[in-house]
Amino acid sequence: MPDPKINVAFIGTGLMGLPMVKNISKGGYKIRAFNRTLSKMDELKNINNIAICSSLDEAITDATVIITSLPDDNAVEKIINEIINKDLLSQGSIFVDTSSTKYESAKKFYNILKEKKINFIDAPISGGPEGAKSASLAIMAGGNNEIFDRVKDILKTMGNPTLVGPAGSGQVAKLCNQIIVGVTIGAVAEAIILCEKVGANPENFIKAVAGGFADSKILQNHGSRMIEKDFAPRGKSITHLKDMNNILKCAEDMNVNLPISKLIQNMYQSIVDRGLGNEDHSALYKEILEQNKK
Repeated sequence: MPDPKINVAFIGTGLMGLPMVKNISKGGYKIRAFNRTLSKMDELKNINNIAICSSLDEAITDATVIITSLPDDNAVEKIINEIINKDLLSQGSIFVDTSSTKYESAKKFYNILKEKKINFIDAPISGGPEGAKSASLAIMAGGNNEIFDRVKDILKTMGNPTLVGPAGSGQVAKLCNQIIVGVTIGAVAEAIILCEKVGANPENFIKAVAGGFADSKILQNHGSRMIEKDFAPRGKSITHLKDMNNILKCAEDMNVNLPISKLIQNMYQSIVDRGLGNEDHSALYKEILEQNKK
């Protein structure tokens, strides 16, 4: 049973945040939800354990745990600054950020909140909207082990949380995750295009390699999207470009050369430059087709 002393505030009910809030409520936790675009909370009306709030102040009132799901570093920092300036969180409360930010930003947030005796866990997620809906998200956490244990059961209502290391480690894990996702989407796109060009059936190709070393969720899911030419956004290309930029910034700071990540970054930059940034990140397929026209 959820600890009755835990009051959860959830900030950011977008594509990922909305189903995450629903799953926390299913876990029996009481939540105060807030989103700056109030209409994005309409689906949460009349759901047990969820109170829809019209301001950040209202959402954070009496909160012992605050969870954020926001677009970028600036959005997270804006919330943190507002919390500190208005003294909205009490000492000992826990701030869990599930957004994807830079490693150095996570460290910065940790230190800012530590000065106010507020705990911080960076806990970026992977699994897309489908994973958010099915509560099967991979949740990669960085922070203090004791603090992580205090929010672990809440995180379990949304997926599979793992503490990777100290503050910032969750964001590093997410960056590494996005390296593998981006590179694999590119590899799948090349495989599908080659099948199509030589007249092999790409759907049968996916069936043929099922269970082998080349099989993966990305091949099954993104490969099918490419075949069907379905590029409706689950994970946006512009978001993956942001991730690739963060990956290369982190690598540069650590004096690490990541040539394959650089190639994928350039491809996503081209997609965005061509006005396709809001399409699914499987649009790498379109970028490779474009390159074959040259």
